[in-house]
Amino acid sequence: MSVKFEKETVRDTPIPGGRREDVAQKMGQALTGGKSQTGYLAAYLQQLQSNPLRTKMLTSGTLSALQEVLASWIAKDVTKHGHYVSSRVPKMAVYGAFISAPLGHLLISILQKMFAGRTSLRAKILQIVVSNLVISPIQNSIYLMSMAVIAGARTFHQVRATVRAGFMPVMKVSWITSPLALAFAQKFLPEHTWVPFFNLISFVIGTYINAHTKKKRLAALRKKHYGDGRRED
Repeated sequence: MSVKFEKETVRDTPIPGGRREDVAQKMGQALTGGKSQTGYLAAYLQQLQSNPLRTKMLTSGTLSALQEVLASWIAKDVTKHGHYVSSRVPKMAVYGAFISAPLGHLLISILQKMFAGRTSLRAKILQIVVSNLVISPIQNSIYLMSMAVIAGARTFHQVRATVRAGFMPVMKVSWITSPLALAFAQKFLPEHTWVPFFNLISFVIGTYINAHTKKKRLAALRKKHYGDGRRED
């Protein structure tokens, strides 16, 4: 009887922080699936393998739209109705889903096929060089052209001016971040996860650049407004 009572006492005694640990454990299992591999992350990776292009399109479209909303919130760039969701948000979603994702899927697939089965240090370095000198310029040029059209450019000269003005600053950021991201992907990630991983990196960098650009534009508008006001006085 005493042994049974002691076991029941130990079993019924609440563990400090037990509920929090249970919640954290359940959240972790929901995301990763635990040992059963049935969580959200496992389901996403499975979709990447079974429906790669569709999954990448949905991922890129969602991240591009979220990037615009987050950058507007950081820069305090609101519409005339006081909202952070502007007409640019669905346009960014379309760009991410139908331009960025298919382009990235194609270019990364070509890059992976070029270096398939080559695991030497020389091959990995060469892959990074090709990515920076060929893949990145193509992607950044398409990105700048798309952003110009979304911003209101309607003529070839307007689009070209946007690309010429922004190409080197964007390339400098790519030349810093791309080698690190690609080296990380080569070491730790399966190839079918590369495009979403690069999309996530682009999301962080794009949000920063977008927010910085919005802040500069708002500062210029305020300067023009108050400057005109002073001149009128």
